[in-house]
Order: sequence, then C-alpha cells, then structure tokens
Amino acid sequence: STLQKAINKTLFAVSNDELRPQMTGVYFQLNPDGITFVATDAHKLVRYKRTDMQVETSTSFIVPKKALNLLKSILPGEETQVTINYNSSNAFFSYNNVHLICRLIDAKYPDYNAVIPTDNPNNLTMNRADILNTLRRVMIFSNKTTHQVILKINGNQLNVQAQDLDFSNEANEQLDCQYDGADMEIGFNARFLAEMLNAMDNEEIKIELSTPTRAGILLPTEPEEGEDLLMLVMPVMLSA
Repeated sequence: STLQKAINKTLFAVSNDELRPQMTGVYFQLNPDGITFVATDAHKLVRYKRTDMQVETSTSFIVPKKALNLLKSILPGEETQVTINYNSSNAFFSYNNVHLICRLIDAKYPDYNAVIPTDNPNNLTMNRADILNTLRRVMIFSNKTTHQVILKINGNQLNVQAQDLDFSNEANEQLDCQYDGADMEIGFNARFLAEMLNAMDNEEIKIELSTPTRAGILLPTEPEEGEDLLMLVMPVMLSA
C-alpha cells in the first residue's frame, strides 16, 4: 500500500535519541494537497510527499517508530484502503478488520525545511544500483567508527575511496557518471548513503551538491506519479 511505501522510505532515518523525543518518530503533515512524511536523526533526513492521498483536514503529528514498525509488518502488500484518524494524543490506523491505536509523541517537530539547501549547482546523475554496489564493497575498508567514504568527482568520473588508517586498509573504485558542476571532493558516512540508496527504488538517481561542507541531496531522476521524494545527508568533514 501507499502508506507501507511511505513507512519504508522514512523509518530508517528516524532517530533513536531519547533525549530528542520529537525525532524518534515519523512526522505526518496532512494538507489538502496530500500527506508529507518526514524523518530525521540530524545526520540524515527524508521528506516523502504523496499527492494521491485524500485529506479532510490539515494537521500534523508525530507517530513513534515502534508503532510504525508494527504497522509495516501487518499491512498487506496489495492495495488496501487505510484510514487514519487522530485526536490530540492518539492516532488510529484501520483497514479491513484491523485497528491499531498508538500514542503520539507530544513534542514539536523541528523546522526541517530550513535545513534543506536550495542552491545546489553541482549535479551528479548515475545508476542507483551501480553506486550502491560500489559503496557496499568500498565501505568494508572504511574506518569502523566514521564509516567515511570520499567521493571524488572529476568530469564524468566518480572515484569512491575509503581508508582505515588504523589497519592500513584502503579501497577505491571508479564509476562513470553524468556530472554538471565544478570538480569536487566530499566525504559521507557510507552507511547512511547506502541506507538511503537502498530505500529508493528508482533506476537512476541524482545527487545535488553545493560545497563539501554542506548537505548532499538525493533525488530520483524520474519520480513516480503522485510522489515527491527528497533525501538529505550531512557530509563528513575530511581530515587533512
């Protein structure tokens, strides 16, 4: 179902930090033009909009990770009409003869739009499976604490590098890509990047970059009808 897809696209980015309870769930933002689902842990962020869901009143609330994990596991795979009702403290999900009630997180969600960079002149386009497979191979050689990989973009060549100085391990792989922008070297946590690519199901993706110290944006090059997906990942500062 569409709701199941929304949960799959966002749940991995939810924080486990109990000191920031507002980030330990998925933010549901209901508007007449659809529903926006947001998840972030301050290192990565996912914003997933559906314009094909009917909404009667505008509101927003935060649903805990645990409840969504449960809902995800019991939702049937085929298209099923799920009704979401809510009051000030609970959300009610119902379909067929199943009813799930969960307590909402009583907190204000951070202004996520403020952290999404809008001016990203450097655009990298490539096959999602290619870069995901490369990351999975190269990250084995990355530092076990930072999981840092370096993306070196030069013309239409992307070099993915990792090294673990503690164990004198290093790896690099070269990939063809389409790139429009200035040559760049930027570091990311490979696990975060792989999680994001894994949650996308498009064949081709675009990574928008501004500078090596600002967040990278992952987008599908051809979004499916009725959906708008944006993923953001903070860079890792490259050690000199």
